[in-house]
Amino acid sequence: MRWQMLALLFFARIGLGFQFQTLASVGDDLVVAFGFDYAQIGLLIGLFMAPGLFLALPAGFSGRFASDRVLAGLGLGALSLGGIVSGFAADGWTIGLGRVIAGAGFLFATLYFSKMIADWFEGREMATAMSILVMSWPFGIAMGQIGHTWLALTFDWHAPFLVASVYCGLAAIAVMTIYRSPTDHSPQKGRAMLSMTLQEWRLVICAGTAWGVFNAGYVVYLAFAPNVLVSFGSSDLTAASVVSFGSWVMIISGTTCGLIADRFGRRDLILLICMTGAVAALLLIQVPGAGIPASLLFGLLGMAPAGVIMALIGQAVRSETRAFGMGVFFTVYYAIMTASPPIAGYIFDLRERPDDPLVLGMVLFALVVPAALIFRYFKSKSPPSPDQRST
Repeated sequence: MRWQMLALLFFARIGLGFQFQTLASVGDDLVVAFGFDYAQIGLLIGLFMAPGLFLALPAGFSGRFASDRVLAGLGLGALSLGGIVSGFAADGWTIGLGRVIAGAGFLFATLYFSKMIADWFEGREMATAMSILVMSWPFGIAMGQIGHTWLALTFDWHAPFLVASVYCGLAAIAVMTIYRSPTDHSPQKGRAMLSMTLQEWRLVICAGTAWGVFNAGYVVYLAFAPNVLVSFGSSDLTAASVVSFGSWVMIISGTTCGLIADRFGRRDLILLICMTGAVAALLLIQVPGAGIPASLLFGLLGMAPAGVIMALIGQAVRSETRAFGMGVFFTVYYAIMTASPPIAGYIFDLRERPDDPLVLGMVLFALVVPAALIFRYFKSKSPPSPDQRST
């Protein structure tokens, strides 16, 4: 049953990446339509993550009063609604409002999808399951990189938002009607959810930092690597297709990396190798004619350890504090994700060189390794309880 539930959540979670990618895919169209600069485009991308700064902790606490299924379904519904608001917008302010609504839905869906999988796979194949789950994000983004670009070229910039909203709406219906919780993790009203130990706080903050900088580096790559390829003479659609190639590849490499980590361990060595690959890929893509090799390297190595990083949260907290721990984890994640795109856009505006923001991406990827090493250090300071045992 747990694998069937993982499959359901994987296909539903594709909608998160599909909706997120809309703004990045139509950014140039919005510059023309509304006169935005790229710092403002970066701000609109970052607004998708902004609700997490304020709602992550309340979202984690809300698991005390409603089921995971309901909260995840509502999150997908908000993603659909936000896309509709942006899709019918007549000004930049309304686009931003839609991004905030969708971002609130993204928070609830992401948090409770992660908790659902942690509950189903606690103590067994956690890195593998998390790797499969998080690969739904680049799958949705890769769909959007090609599909949204085609929709915008064929119709206009409104179409990608509306198509992504239809997908998220259908995913909400599927989760609400099909998902079932594991019997040993049924909702337990009244159980304390704010009783994280100091050790758990340290571990959750380190895990959230690692996940935040990893994803922020990915978003910088998605937003600005196509501009580098266009500066070398590629068309917008060709550049989007080349960059999306890495996202397709990582769907396979991410699952494989999770299997390797579960079977052989050596997670820190895996992270060191993969983050070196990510930095190398961002350097390589700045070489004329090297777009496809760079994208292949990025997908095979750079993004492969997503599930390994995400599995840290399953190792950080006890099952009874998991929902609240997820709230803290995503608060840290969202703080990093909200700040990074505007900074990258500002760097681009400052010198108008499309490769400059990729330097920020390299720094973000490099920070994953020390964050994970500090996590291991804190975890080694006290013996793990049964609920905290590494998987």
